Amino acid sequence: MQSTSPEESVFGPPPQTLDMQYSLFKEMNMSAQSRIGASDWGHSYPAIFQLDLEIPAFFIPYRWWEDEATTVFWAFDIQEIKRVIQFGLFCDPNFPRSSLCTRNVDTIETFLSALSEPYESQLLGSLSHIQRVEEILRRSSISPFQEMPWSWLPPQSSPTLDARAIAAAIEAESHFQFRQIPFEEFVRAALGYNAVFVEWFLQQHAALYIMLQDHLGVYPEDIPLYTEVEKYLRSGSPFAHRALVKCLLAVRPGANHDLPQPNTAGFEFIAGPIQALFKDQPGRLTAMLKMLTVLTIRYRRQYIHTPIMDWQTPFDTSLPFLDDCLQSTSPKDLADSMRGLDEHQFAELTQQSLITEDFIVEQLKVQWRELSVSVWECCAALPDLIPYLQECTQFLLATRDYHSFTAIIKGLHIYTILTSRPGNIQGNPITLEALIPREIVSLMSPADNFAVYRQHYQNFPGIPWLVPHLRDHKENGEAVLQPVFHYLQST
Repeated sequence: MQSTSPEESVFGPPPQTLDMQYSLFKEMNMSAQSRIGASDWGHSYPAIFQLDLEIPAFFIPYRWWEDEATTVFWAFDIQEIKRVIQFGLFCDPNFPRSSLCTRNVDTIETFLSALSEPYESQLLGSLSHIQRVEEILRRSSISPFQEMPWSWLPPQSSPTLDARAIAAAIEAESHFQFRQIPFEEFVRAALGYNAVFVEWFLQQHAALYIMLQDHLGVYPEDIPLYTEVEKYLRSGSPFAHRALVKCLLAVRPGANHDLPQPNTAGFEFIAGPIQALFKDQPGRLTAMLKMLTVLTIRYRRQYIHTPIMDWQTPFDTSLPFLDDCLQSTSPKDLADSMRGLDEHQFAELTQQSLITEDFIVEQLKVQWRELSVSVWECCAALPDLIPYLQECTQFLLATRDYHSFTAIIKGLHIYTILTSRPGNIQGNPITLEALIPREIVSLMSPADNFAVYRQHYQNFPGIPWLVPHLRDHKENGEAVLQPVFHYLQST
């Protein structure tokens, strides 16, 4: 999301919407293409990338989310309105602005106040109605598009060049270009809306194709080298790989029969799962936008903050924990649902499983970690969910479901760590103690292999949190597992 400094936007021109930026980008793009054709030694280059061919075909007879967006703009939940603006799932770029302008002054003032920090109240209080609408739009929209041109260039021809190193450099640049694309833009592209960030990404790979073809035209002795580079790129960026394949076919027509030419949509791995969400869950825009907001966190973790890009594995859009939260009627209902699932999973656990730490134990440990990460993702994306989870932990502890209880506490702990602020930044730091009562937090103290938790479990056995028990078993033998064995036998 964009910076919330009001001085940067309130007294300037209204912010451009992504659709306005897209129109400017298309004009710029067409102009640039005409210049290339006119000045590049008389050569013309085929358009090897087109957005509609890189996104799987998507057809749905009724775009239900557009109608539901209108309803959201007439409601009073600013967080839901913010998410509608953030993802921009509508054709008319002026739709959010015109909708907000029709709301009364007090409502818009309340909306902006909810999106602001207390120290901003004096400055924001002096704004006109239209300025407040523009500020809401700015704070709710993704950062404006900025050109980030392709920066890798073919190295000077030399017999000492290494094909693997060249492939790695091209892959790194392609991944860098991908990192510039917000998840919201992929959602828009997947549903057939304008997506300037995605278009720019494709244009940069078209530029790679042109540069490679020009280079090999000047240095044909490098063709064998780049033929080797192509082999290394097969497992990397499909866009960089295709640019090189098309280049090799152009400089040596008919001599590259063994070059693979995949005809699948390059963005299938990310756009396909997004499209499936909208096909499988019609008529739930507010819930859908919450899911997409959580998936934004996952997208950044999986594709942005990672040294190695996975261009093949479909993006995992499953959010079972969030689904349970959204479908539950109360924190107690959520706790009951989680306990029911845990009872089913732990029913397969035996004494021998614990002693040998077999596949069942490993699966439960993986499930615990996935749950804790999912809790963090949900809290980071939807902080309003935190009070709901706080109350849920109370019920989980009361029913002695330590497996889900500790996973939620761990997720909340991750959230507090990653949202902490340096002392010179305004705002109160969020601590785990501020979210969970101290006596509950103490159960998660790692001192002496979670001695407080293990002592509590001795007195109040239940569905165990396996990690401390397994470590205790390794250090002190089977006898320390008796409370867990006893619980398993009683269920």
